[in-house]
Amino acid sequence: MTKFVYTIEGLSLWVGRAFGWCIMILTFSVSYEVFVRYVLNSPTVWAFDVMVQMYGALFLMAGPYALAQDSHVRGDVLYRLLPIRWQARIDFVLYILFFFPGILALFWYGAEIAADSWRYQEVSWNSPARIQIYFFKTLIPVAGFLLILQGVAEIVRCWKAIKQGKWMERLEDVHETEDMLMHKPELDKL
Repeated sequence: MTKFVYTIEGLSLWVGRAFGWCIMILTFSVSYEVFVRYVLNSPTVWAFDVMVQMYGALFLMAGPYALAQDSHVRGDVLYRLLPIRWQARIDFVLYILFFFPGILALFWYGAEIAADSWRYQEVSWNSPARIQIYFFKTLIPVAGFLLILQGVAEIVRCWKAIKQGKWMERLEDVHETEDMLMHKPELDKL
């Protein structure tokens, strides 16, 4: 089961890192638009749509990554004080009652929206460039599917924590600066 969880978690991390490059595209397109608009007085017709699609892709595909890294916002004022087995029980129930119904709806209705968009060869209606957006809308059910996979991995993680009384280690990735600084004294001792 551990290999199963780490395989799904690895996929979520890989997808998150891959779509993280959308930040670069987004940054360059905003910078280019600002330069040509205000310096050359020649705004583009496509930059706004590219920015919206890059931000949307990044937002959608960051969900499974954040779930794999346990980075979603959590109101854990009392939760963190509970024993691990109780934390896992609470997470298990909340995944079943709230997470999976919402994500299944995202996947199901996202697939319908994407299918309609492909059928109509949908284009952006809010810009003169008329950029095709059916590619982008395909990311909705893809993100839903990846969240379902990561949710299954989280359920397995909860089940193991209920049985063993400890959480499985997560695959390591980048850390926030404040997290690195908090653990710096521990690293200095080594």
